[in-house]
Amino acid sequence: MTEKQQTELFLKVKDFSVSQKEFSLYIDVSIDLLATFPQPSLDELGSYYESEDYISHTDSARSWFEKIYQIIKKTAIQQKLKLVLKQQKSKGILLDIGCGTGDFLAAAKAFGWQIKGFEPNEKARNIAQQKGVELSYSTQDLADNSVDVITMWHVLEHVPDVRSQIAELKRLIKPGGTIIIAVPNYKSYDAEHYQNFWAAYDVPRHLWHFSKKSIQSLFAEQNLELIKVKPMWFDSFYVSLLSEKYKTGKMNFVKGFWYGMVSNLSGLFSKEYSSHIYIIKNSKKGIN
Repeated sequence: MTEKQQTELFLKVKDFSVSQKEFSLYIDVSIDLLATFPQPSLDELGSYYESEDYISHTDSARSWFEKIYQIIKKTAIQQKLKLVLKQQKSKGILLDIGCGTGDFLAAAKAFGWQIKGFEPNEKARNIAQQKGVELSYSTQDLADNSVDVITMWHVLEHVPDVRSQIAELKRLIKPGGTIIIAVPNYKSYDAEHYQNFWAAYDVPRHLWHFSKKSIQSLFAEQNLELIKVKPMWFDSFYVSLLSEKYKTGKMNFVKGFWYGMVSNLSGLFSKEYSSHIYIIKNSKKGIN
């Protein structure tokens, strides 16, 4: 085994939300990419999403935690739309892969974008369609170089074959088009603080765990250029609240808020935030 292929055990993590099983995280030391092991088969994977606590597949607002999540989600959607327009001035075709319950696409449609979406979860897909969001069953139905903007908001970590997925993004995006990826960052302060209780590991639903180096390396393999990295400020609070629950058995809002705030303050200096938004271009423009 060459150095480029070398993998090492990084951490053992429990699935706190569904199965209570333990999984291992192995690091590809050449690009700082963590992989969940064992990776469930495609037939098994769906069962790990069958939980009422998996908020992104519902519009649920049963508890205070879920109500706060839904309020923040509305604010985050507006911020995402502003970010998309800043990167791609002319409104064209926007594809959201893993679009969940369709709120982002519905907002983009109202804002003048031609929308396309893909969501494999049947429950979430039905909710999205009730909002007037038409979804494809496969991105392979779309033509080469046909999309102006592709977004994946906390989705890339879920796909079984990350390199094949990035190759598909390359096939779909127009020359000069923009790809926007949001994923958790295992090098953040809150990840280092909570260790195996860090909620954003979310095994085995999260099959991959990224750093800035791994994102840049993986997309460079397809001649796609990372031009900017931005923080997701709200994520540290949400993740820290869940991490407190996993660590102590109860939702401690004071501690969760505190460590979320400390993580963001730490990120101002380290540039390592709880989650990052990566802006990637199908061009050769320099890094801003």
